[in-house]
Parts: sequence; C-alpha cells; structure tokens
Amino acid sequence: MGPTVDRIRRFRETRDRAVEALLSLQREDGHWCAELEGDSILQSEYILMKWILGQEHAPMRDGRDGWETLSRIANHLRDQQRPDGGWGQFPGSGVDLSASVKAYFALKLMGDDPRAGHMVDAVACIRAHGGAERCNSFSNFYLACLGQIPWSAVPAIPPEIVRLPRWFYFHLDKVSAWTRTMILPLALVTTLRPTRSLGEALGIDELFVDQSQRHRLTMREETPRFWGLFFKGVDRVLKLLHEPLSGTRFRRNSIQRSLDWILERAGQDGDAATDGLGAIFPPMVYLQVVLMAHGYSRDHPVVRRAEEELDDFFIEDSPERIRIQPCFSPVWDTGIALYALADCGFTAADEPAARAADWLRSKECRFQGDWIRNVRGSVPFTGWYFEYHNAWYPDCDDTAMVGKALHRIGGEENLAASGRALDWMLAMQNDDGGWAAFDRTESRPILEYVPFADHNAMQDPSCTDITGRALEFLHWQGLDTTHPAVRSGIEFIKRSQEPQGCFFGRWGVNYIYGTWQSIVGPIMCGADPSEDWLQRAGAWLRSVQKPDGSFGESANSYEDPSRMGQGPSTASQTAWGAMAMLAVHGPEDEAVLRALEWLSDNQLDEAAAADPSSNPDGDPAGSWCETEFTGTGFPKVFYLRYHLYRLYFPAMALGRFISAVERTGNDGAMESTPTLSTP
Repeated sequence: MGPTVDRIRRFRETRDRAVEALLSLQREDGHWCAELEGDSILQSEYILMKWILGQEHAPMRDGRDGWETLSRIANHLRDQQRPDGGWGQFPGSGVDLSASVKAYFALKLMGDDPRAGHMVDAVACIRAHGGAERCNSFSNFYLACLGQIPWSAVPAIPPEIVRLPRWFYFHLDKVSAWTRTMILPLALVTTLRPTRSLGEALGIDELFVDQSQRHRLTMREETPRFWGLFFKGVDRVLKLLHEPLSGTRFRRNSIQRSLDWILERAGQDGDAATDGLGAIFPPMVYLQVVLMAHGYSRDHPVVRRAEEELDDFFIEDSPERIRIQPCFSPVWDTGIALYALADCGFTAADEPAARAADWLRSKECRFQGDWIRNVRGSVPFTGWYFEYHNAWYPDCDDTAMVGKALHRIGGEENLAASGRALDWMLAMQNDDGGWAAFDRTESRPILEYVPFADHNAMQDPSCTDITGRALEFLHWQGLDTTHPAVRSGIEFIKRSQEPQGCFFGRWGVNYIYGTWQSIVGPIMCGADPSEDWLQRAGAWLRSVQKPDGSFGESANSYEDPSRMGQGPSTASQTAWGAMAMLAVHGPEDEAVLRALEWLSDNQLDEAAAADPSSNPDGDPAGSWCETEFTGTGFPKVFYLRYHLYRLYFPAMALGRFISAVERTGNDGAMESTPTLSTP
C-alpha cells in the first residue's frame, strides 16, 4: 500500500497530538521529569531502614508523624503483592524471593498479623521458593542489621578495600560507579555491625526452610565452582581477621578513610553538587545506616541532609499511600523529549525547545569526578548526568543524548555546548571500541563472582545500546565511517550481534530496545543498510512484529532468551521497532507503516484519556497507555518504568517517519507541511 496521502495525514495528526501532550507536561523552567517507577523493594527497604535506625515512631524530617508515614508506604507495599502471595520485579514477572522476604518482614514490623490471609500466602510462597536462607546478599545486610541472621551469613567487605593499589584487580576504580557508591557503605556496615534486636514476636523464623543454612554465606547460582570456593575461602579469612583487626589503628584509619570517601561524594554543593550519595536510592539508604553506626546525631547537618534527599523520592498523590522512586530522571527525560521535538521539526527558534535547551545547558557538568582516574591523559571535559545534581558521576549515556539534542535544535550556544562534549566522549571510548555507561573500562568477568555481586552489575563494560547512542552523537558532530572511533564502535556492535540477528539491551527491555539502539547510530554514521548484519537485524525485527503491527517484549527475556521479542504490546517498544526498521528499510516499508498505524490506533483521545480503565496513570490525550516496565536497571534484578517513554518515543518515531517521507519527496499531494502549534 505504501505511505498514501491519507496515511501520511493521519500520522501527522498523531504526531501533532503527541507533541501537544508532551508540551503540556513541560515544567515552567523548561525541563521534564516524569515518575521513575521501580518495584516493591523501594518501599520495603525504606521501612526496614527506619527500623534499623530506630526511627519507626520518630517524626519525619519535615515534622510529620513517622509511623503514619511508614503506614502509608506499607499500604502501597500491600498493593504490590501478587495473587500467589509473593512480590515480583515487574507486572508479569516471576516471584522475587528476596523482594518477597523483605516485603513480608516490613509488613510484619508494621503490625500486619502473621495469621492474616495475605501474610499466610506470603509465607507459603517464600517457603515454596526455597525460604529466606536463599535471599541475595543485599537483602541479607538488612536482615543482619535487624538480628534475623548472623553476620557470618553476610559477605565480608573490609574497609581496607579503600587502600588497595590501583593495579589490584578488585580496585574501586574497576567496578561500576553504582557499585562503587555501595561498596564502602556496606564495608562500614559489615565492620561496625550495627544490630537491633527485635525479639521473637517480630522475627521471621517462619520464612526459613532449613535453619542450618541461616548462618551460611550464599553465592550466586551462576558462580563457577572454582570461583565459588575461592571467594568463600577469602570471605572466611576476612571474617577470621575481623576481631584481631578491630580497634587497631590500622582498622580505625581504614574506617575513617572510607567514611571520608563517602562524605566527599554525598550531599555536596558547588561544582561537586550531588543530591545524595550517587543520587540513587540504595547508597542513600545505607549512608544513613553508616552515619548512625558512626554515632552521628540525627540533628547533624549531614544526617539531616541525607534524610531530606532520600525523602524527596516520595510520591504522594494519594492521602492513603506513598510510593518511592529510586532516583530522579530530569536530564534523561529532558534530553530525550528535546530530541523528539527536534525530530518533529522544532528548532531553537521555538520557545519550548529553547527553554529546554537553556535548562540542559544549566546542567552542563565540568567537575572531574571518579571517571577521571580511568582516562588516559588530560581531557577537556563537559558532560551531563542523569539526575538533578550528580556531579561526581556524569555518564556517557546522558552526555550523548543531551549532546545530540542540543545539536539538533541548533543555535550558537547549543551547538557550542554540544561540541564541548565531543572530546570527552571520544576519550571515554573503550579499547574494545564500545562505550560503557559511566567509565572508561574493560570487561572483568571475575568481578561478577564476588559474594556481594548478586545485583548482576558489579562492572560496567561496553554495551551495544550505549555504543549506538554514542555513534549517533558522533554523527551529529560530523564524524562518519572514515573516523577510527566510528569504525571501531561499529565493529564492536557487529561482534556483539546475536545469532538471530538482534542485539542485547542492557538499559532497556530488551532485544527490541538493544537492536534499535545498536543499528541506528551506525547507519547514521554511514553504514550501508544493505549490509548483511543490518539486514539480519531488520529481518529479526520483522520476525517478532505482531500481526497488528505492534512490538512488545517482557523483561522475562533476560531470564529466558527464547522469549526475546515476546510480550505485551507497548507504545515505547513499538516506536523503537518502527525507528529501527525505518533506518534499515526506509519509509515505504509496510512493516514500518503497520507499526505507526498501531500507534495511531492506540493513541489516547479525549474520551479514553478521561477513562481510568484505559488511562490508569492519568496521561493527557495524545499519549498512550503503557503499564509495562520497559526500562532496565540491573538485568534479572531490577527494572524501571519510565513514565514518559510511552510518549516521547512514539512522538520521535512519527516525527522521523514524516521527515523521511518529506526528504524522499513521497509525501503525496499535500499542499503544505502543517506547522506544529507551540505555546
């Protein structure tokens, strides 16, 4: 059928409605920041933290009743329980044993009767999945702090890790940035061992199947036997040294150096501005535990700030419930929204785009954080981070996204800011040709076998999705396949292709996302879409496209690769599939058109937007309903639901298609291109 005049007109209308919806959500200062949704552990771990601190009845930092606030958090935690009694990582996931144990424990502490139906169901589910003795190491830190397991069951992390020489395989510089911010707080927790005794009535004995396993260190099932035995031996030695080292000058100095490292990166202002340690939930929780264990009073300015920054993650749109975000995503949301607007024809002359660009430029980071230690030589630096303030940890992902958005809309200041990021992005390319998220690094697989590595992300190696975005940024800076950085980046992506033709998605769900991000950048840089590897990627996308034109993939594909490309249809994944196929096959491809038809058919109109059954999140007309989690934090461990993915990615896909049609001169007999309305 091809892109007929009627089809093109309809797609334009769909695009314009999406843009209007997107602009309606822009903040007054020009930025976007939608909810970033995680799973139940955010609620349960917050409650457990308050009990560890002995603050379950203490007033909140803003003066509110503490118990009432925790009760509202517990209400949301109950809502997240599955029909089988457990808790999962996302709708449609399997049972997450560790999440279920923490949720049950938190609810029991909050007064839920163990004989109540939902609690009985939880116990049965947990025991059926192996019992609390199979919790992951991060959960065990909470259980040990509350006296439910001995510290022998928790991985030993000596504070002396801060002293290791840089050549050492397990040096802090060689683990991922998010792990780095967790290791030293956990090292201090395992060294100081703050433990609160709750008494038998509040314990969770009923969750353990084999009491003899309660005191034993567990390892990830994927750990090879040799490395399992090796690290268990190391752990045993470190625990034997715990008492002899306690109180020594050497240990005291190691503790102080670790604390200094933490405080230097937490709650800073000025050039090193950061909203909490790492600006993400896990280290911000354990920072409070560490400060308590060190004897800091709750009135100390550092503690006060730590509490306020963590409590800022609360979402309170109901008087009965509070849900908690893992962090804020303003730079990410604003960069993608601005890039989508550029695809829809906006430039710096349009006021909404100009305001967004001004805000992004205000977030330009020049501070040389941890990343500098992994880069060779002196590097002119400008970059962007993910959150409102996180100067210690700018990342390649946000820098590429913001850099290309600023370049696309034009304007002297925006082009200059985008150009300033080029040197840093080139310096951050790894020796294998790819880019990682936060650091210039290399793959060190043994790191994934240490006992506290069960978050499945101890390291931050190159990945194809970020490499594809980096190449897209390089394209807008004028680099193409004649440049060695582009060539090596493309070669890295080609080496990473799955036998089926698709690509793994590290930061989005999963193979649909990974394939889209992996192939568009190389094509923009000059790779010929007719090359076999790109054709195979396009063929895989065709093979998983649904009969109605949509795409959908569940995060279950991380657990079972045979489920790649399979799952409920979503607007974000349909947009990713459409953009990938558009890059390979062009705007006349029927598969591309069917994907865009699905987006048009499923866009919320005024009536659907007003109906909670079709719009549970209350999105504006012009958006889409999407309740699935299509973002990835840690594969197999933690997933994310970005509440703007369902809007700015479809707008981007529709905008790219219209632009492609106009470039080819196949936009039919339409008199003119409609001008998008801007406030």
